[in-house]
Amino acid sequence: MGKAIKIILKIAAILSAVIGVLFVVYFWNLDQKVLGWSYVQVNKIFDRKQTDVKF
Repeated sequence: MGKAIKIILKIAAILSAVIGVLFVVYFWNLDQKVLGWSYVQVNKIFDRKQTDVKF
């Protein structure tokens, strides 16, 4: 019975950690901040190229 309780406690700890991380990401809006930062970086890379559009 002791092993089962240890396994249940480990699962509860892992779930608590995952829920905590997801809450922090949601509360601080980190996903949008990371996407905004990466969008700016990608635009810096690809907006430098000269384009010659001929119709």
